[in-house]
Amino acid sequence: MMQKLLKSVAWFAVALLGAYALSGIALNRGESINAIWMVTAAACIYAIAYRFYAAWIAAKVLTIDETRATPAERLDNGRDFLPTNKWIVFGHHFAAISGPGPLIGPTLAAQFGYLPGTLWILIGAVLGGAVQDMVVLFFSTRRNGRSLGKMARDEIGSIGGTAALIGTFMIMIILIAVLGLVVVNAMKHSPWATSTIAATIPIAMIVGLYIRHIRPGRVLEASAIGVALLLLSVFVGGWIDHHESLRTLFDHDGLSLAYAIILYGFAAAVLPVWLLLAPRDYLSTFMKIGTIFLLAIAIVILQPEIHMPAVTQFIDGTGPIFGGKLFPFVFITIACGAVSGFHALIASGTTPKLITNERDIRMIGYGGMLLESFVAMMAMIAATVLEPGVFFAINSPAGFVGKTAMDAVATINSWGFAVTVEQMEQLAKDMGESTLFARTGGAPSLAVGMASIFASAFGKHLLALWYHFAIMFEALFILTTLDAGTRVGRFMLQDILGNFNQKLGETSYMPSVILTSSVVVAGWGYFLYIGVIDPNGGVNILWPLFGIANQMLAAIALCVATSIVIKSGKAHYAWVTGLPLTWLIVITSSAAYEKIFSDDIRVGFFAAANHLSTQLLNGELSAEKAAVAPQLIFNQHLDAYLTMFFVVVLWIVVIDMVNISRRHLQGKKVLSSSEAPYVKTVLE
Repeated sequence: MMQKLLKSVAWFAVALLGAYALSGIALNRGESINAIWMVTAAACIYAIAYRFYAAWIAAKVLTIDETRATPAERLDNGRDFLPTNKWIVFGHHFAAISGPGPLIGPTLAAQFGYLPGTLWILIGAVLGGAVQDMVVLFFSTRRNGRSLGKMARDEIGSIGGTAALIGTFMIMIILIAVLGLVVVNAMKHSPWATSTIAATIPIAMIVGLYIRHIRPGRVLEASAIGVALLLLSVFVGGWIDHHESLRTLFDHDGLSLAYAIILYGFAAAVLPVWLLLAPRDYLSTFMKIGTIFLLAIAIVILQPEIHMPAVTQFIDGTGPIFGGKLFPFVFITIACGAVSGFHALIASGTTPKLITNERDIRMIGYGGMLLESFVAMMAMIAATVLEPGVFFAINSPAGFVGKTAMDAVATINSWGFAVTVEQMEQLAKDMGESTLFARTGGAPSLAVGMASIFASAFGKHLLALWYHFAIMFEALFILTTLDAGTRVGRFMLQDILGNFNQKLGETSYMPSVILTSSVVVAGWGYFLYIGVIDPNGGVNILWPLFGIANQMLAAIALCVATSIVIKSGKAHYAWVTGLPLTWLIVITSSAAYEKIFSDDIRVGFFAAANHLSTQLLNGELSAEKAAVAPQLIFNQHLDAYLTMFFVVVLWIVVIDMVNISRRHLQGKKVLSSSEAPYVKTVLE
């Protein structure tokens, strides 16, 4: 009795502390706020949500059954289906879901101030993102590890299911393209960053060969070697950067780097999974979790002040990083870290095939998303501890603030954010870079913020080293998702083609592997190309499309989950998935409407295309910009039509879901549940 009382008091104290910290963040005005408030609020909210809300969903909505055999046990083939230790599965799942979104989204959204993004990261994750990840993982596990598209066809119907399958594939293409763009912008004309990131590829292959052929089963040995080599690559990168001859080998423009990323993506999709994909996954998990918690420790030690205002003047849509008002664009800019549809592909992909017991679903699904949300919070802190003038100097494209350093500084100062040319030059020198002006994409500014925190806590004389360590850390996040996403995209395309030709549907059939990998890579490679040639850095055109597509995918996943909940006789619990679904429908439809119909050339795709066409016809463009203008005009039109397509797909799925739910509640015949029959587990 006493123990129960003490637990209740402890959890009440955690709730009070979290509420106090959150109110301090939300209500503080007129003076700077300490980053420790944000860390405290996040830790308390995550703890409460996991202990109570996630546990309630698991027990009441999902009815997790520990005695029920999972597909990993029933269908164990030692290859795809394999009962696996829950911590290993957690590591795999976290590595797969954690791409650039939780790092880059908060960094870009900081143009609105620290408050809007922080609130969305916290609320969106516990009520939306983590719920989606857990319920999709559970429903896929109960259905023999079926994919999201297959579950949509089985549970909603052929029309909505087919729309979901095609839409999911197209959305995947956009997601991967943005990943590549972020990496390219981080490496552009940076020999240190390029050489460090390039080194991660052979390092992953060495680890793969070591585990499979040299010392089979010696995972800890391989891990130690891999991590040591990754850290060494940062030091070697610095040496290369200062070597007059070698640095030219790694000094490339954006287009050259884009082609290199495209070739890498193809190789990653066709090479054996044990050679590159799996070891990169494994190594990145160590680096991701280790670095984030090291950053959290540094923040606790330093307690740095947040220099970005709670809310900036750019909530009106005039922001330099991307156009669009606070609503709805903060909610699509920060996708991963709050709600991410990409996670549903992983939660209905490899992860459900590895789960040993259903009791692990809460930790892996809900807990994994909370950890990613914590990553997003660290990214928000790292971005907002920078002086606002420095932040905007790094992230604002030259096409918006001016091509010269003097022009950029003058423009940023006119906004009320102080920054000087000398300050930026010294910062670039400290970071081991030639310049930090107009380094769009979010990755460079995030690396500067992380490096500043690490250097202050663990050694200021190593600032350049910390910066390039942060770049390598970000690249591991991104490339892990890029190569995994490319492979998943290949599988999805093979599933589609298998309906027409059985042989093409075989994942081991090499001609099909080559064909589908080429199509997937060509698809996202094209969008990467248009992002690179965009004078505004590509972020303004691609990131909103990425955010809309990703959140629409989340809405599709929640449609499937909501229909299953209702068909399971638990319509009174449908609000658990229905509320975040409704919100996602509102923000994605609103954002899509703005991107299609807005007259603002920095928001509307058609408006931007028409404006550029007029400038081209009137001879108002420079020769350099006029050369790429036709391509940019076509790209703006393409993005607009893609947005229309995604909206149509979403609403087809929503209408199908509503219809089948209505028919079920009326007692009419609907598609029966595709849940696998109960089999008692024989595992401990």
